[in-house]
Amino acid sequence: MTEAATGERLRIDKWLWQARFFKTRSLAAKVVSGGHLRVNGDKIDKPARNVGPDDVLTFAQGRDIRVVRILAIGTRRGPAPEAQALYEDLSPPKADIPKNPRYDGKGRPTKKDRRQIDLSHGQTLD
Repeated sequence: MTEAATGERLRIDKWLWQARFFKTRSLAAKVVSGGHLRVNGDKIDKPARNVGPDDVLTFAQGRDIRVVRILAIGTRRGPAPEAQALYEDLSPPKADIPKNPRYDGKGRPTKKDRRQIDLSHGQTLD
């Protein structure tokens, strides 16, 4: 699909909001205005820039770098499955990095675990 064939265009901040990358349209506009978004490799800083199918967007979302190809222009901000149909995710796979290196993934210690911790620190059970 080429731009001339479809004729579908939409503001970048509105598309990012409809595709559910940002919670509000103003947050999407803030990222674009800050110069933190690239369209087809070109850095842009105008939220009013129009995008269409086959455009590739690169932007930071949280700690991740997202690379997406626009497949369609949405008509509304719908549910997540509808939003995911608007783009193809080209982002590199994430490495499994634990959020806290001291966290073993076991959650809160049980009462028995707490007693063992207390005993290992020299405290007595009274």
